[in-house]
Amino acid sequence: MKKVLFLYTEMAPYFIACVERLVADHDVEVHIVHWPVNQEAPFKFSTGGKVFLHPRASLDQAGLRRLADGLKPDIILCSGWVDKGYLQVCRAARRHGVPTVMVSDTAWQGRPRQWMALVLARFWLHRTFSQAWVTGKEQARYAEYLGFAREQIRKGFYAADLDRFAPLAERFREGKAKAYPHRFLCVARYIPSKGHQYMMEAFAELCDAGEAGDWELWCIGTGELFPPAFSHPRITHWGFVQADEVGPYMGQSGVFVLPSLYEPWGVVVHEHAAAGLPLLLSNAVGARQRFLRKGQNGTCFNAGSKEALKEGFRTMIATGDDKLLAMGMCSHKLAMEWGPRQWAATLMELMQPAHG
Repeated sequence: MKKVLFLYTEMAPYFIACVERLVADHDVEVHIVHWPVNQEAPFKFSTGGKVFLHPRASLDQAGLRRLADGLKPDIILCSGWVDKGYLQVCRAARRHGVPTVMVSDTAWQGRPRQWMALVLARFWLHRTFSQAWVTGKEQARYAEYLGFAREQIRKGFYAADLDRFAPLAERFREGKAKAYPHRFLCVARYIPSKGHQYMMEAFAELCDAGEAGDWELWCIGTGELFPPAFSHPRITHWGFVQADEVGPYMGQSGVFVLPSLYEPWGVVVHEHAAAGLPLLLSNAVGARQRFLRKGQNGTCFNAGSKEALKEGFRTMIATGDDKLLAMGMCSHKLAMEWGPRQWAATLMELMQPAHG
């Protein structure tokens, strides 16, 4: 039986869904070394069968090496280069011809730190990783700048749990056709980079000016800025909701909004597209490149601009209910083009002898 070893940072439910699809479709054994759960996204995980979790905190460097040496994995996938212990394991495996894959959602932005990384990478990166698996186009560009050949780079490392979210589009379609819910839904951690403050201000100002019709704004999540000091009678903060409990909120919402100031990807976009919601996204959201077609299933605005977001709100509010329903189905169709099944197949393709 083939064995897969992930040297991972913070896990999320969509990642576990992909791993479970990998096991189901290809009959492999998966071991995941992982960092602690982020308290700003306190997901609960349960795995079984051929998926084994190993908390990073329980493994010193010698223990990590013993685990890897004992497993003799057929492939190792590592979250970037933030954990030096992970890199040592990859480097040793690479010397023995095991495929070692750098996985990353970091987009190329041309910042000084990234330019420095390009200089330093030539001294160690390709002794450590044979391939790169990234989330999207800008991440692939960064990987190419780091020195990976195009044939060594794959896109699509993140994928939503379509088994969980895709059925919601059809389940809620009839109800939304009868009475489309005039409600924006934002699902994001309450941290500065997500842009909650200017989103709430923009929507409240529209409401107070009589420009929001009967629309409301719902927000799901937690973090350092929760609960927010800002309040408005048409804005509701629900706190953190587990992935398997978010469906009813999607069913009662009409448009998904994500105002992030910085969002390298955003699997949450894929999830809400799969569930059949139109999208209102800032241009800082990486996932818009794959799941947003402006005018067909939503619109985009300049990140951080309250006036641009207000115009985005106005555009969606002015759109007829039948059109919004059709836009949601367009979102669903785009979302279905990639998922855990394709993710698992890509990993198996990467499980070939390393070259170079």
